[in-house]
Amino acid sequence: MNTRKTAYLVAFCLIFSVSGVVYGASEDTRYLVKSHSGFWKKSFNVRHQFEDGFTTDLSDWQLKIAKIFGVEVIPVKKLYILPESFADNENVEGARAKPGQPIRPVPSDQLTWGIEAIYGNNPLLTKTSGGVGVNVAILDTGIFKTHPDLKNRVVQCKDFTAFKEPVIDGKCDDKNGHGTHVAGTIAADGGNDGRGIYGVAPGASLFAYKVCGANGSCWSDDIATAITTAADQGVNVINMSLGSDSESPLIKSAISYAVNKNTLVVAAAGNDGPDTGSIDYPGANPDVIAVGAFDVGWAMVDWSSRGINSTTTPYVMEEGDVEFAAPGAIVESTWKDGGYVILSGTSMATPHITGLAAKLWQKDAKDPDSATRALLQAFSQDLIPAGDDDASGWGFPHL
Repeated sequence: MNTRKTAYLVAFCLIFSVSGVVYGASEDTRYLVKSHSGFWKKSFNVRHQFEDGFTTDLSDWQLKIAKIFGVEVIPVKKLYILPESFADNENVEGARAKPGQPIRPVPSDQLTWGIEAIYGNNPLLTKTSGGVGVNVAILDTGIFKTHPDLKNRVVQCKDFTAFKEPVIDGKCDDKNGHGTHVAGTIAADGGNDGRGIYGVAPGASLFAYKVCGANGSCWSDDIATAITTAADQGVNVINMSLGSDSESPLIKSAISYAVNKNTLVVAAAGNDGPDTGSIDYPGANPDVIAVGAFDVGWAMVDWSSRGINSTTTPYVMEEGDVEFAAPGAIVESTWKDGGYVILSGTSMATPHITGLAAKLWQKDAKDPDSATRALLQAFSQDLIPAGDDDASGWGFPHL
């Protein structure tokens, strides 16, 4: 190493001892450092380790230093929770908690139209059942774990979004509400008083993995780490109501790891429809079940993203295909203040399929994830347009 580079290195080491404290997680400073050198790990601070290197938050100065020494750094991709379709939500809300309110809020309907549809619109249905012994990870904005309808369901809480610590156990506070809404559709159990709302599989155990901040943005390295953590923790089904227009290599690799451990991964198709090929990743990954949304009349909504099913092999999952559709418009569920709200989006459709997968989980099969996925396909009812179409794929799986 020449004298000039040595001088740079000395200055570099001195600056690194204080440089990291002024940068916050909200800034676009996350990078994958393609090195396994102990020196660079110590200098840059490791957030998450991967096969190709490690991720960290870098300042402009640190980026310049990496370039001087020929260290390859790649920006880490951001994903986002999928925004609701406000056109369907004007002036429509459920009950919210109010300060000093003596009686807890109750939903407008304990069995929402989507849950009733999943259960075959059985007129005798008064509450749901199933999911006992099945672990479901919700990778989202966290969960309001003391909600009356969820407090008995959340068994593990982890925060992957904190700046100073890559993973914090026991913390999953939801300051957005999106994750709590998703959780209710999957596994709300009506609460100890039986007055709350019911999800598809109220016996399921929820792993609340906070990978998105209050503003709805999510770093792909945090998501990838949460996916592999879920697989290692024995999670059976992963729900990701989030997406991006392009694929993250880190998330793709993590999904492959999870699938090899017999974990079923379900993700939203996106809210960018109705153009063909508007599907988001990770839903577009063929190892993932991608879910579109339909309304109370069982018609596909315009904003639900479309796949490319019409150009691929019918009823064979390929990259860019939508697999199922589920209720996603005007969906009531649990909220971050202990009450309930109504939202729309493929984010809301996805947990219907995740919940049904938990209810139908084929635990005794050699490959329970593949067996459960095949059962969902077998239970699907074709929607208009007919066949394996871009909007709904196999159709709507229900009992």
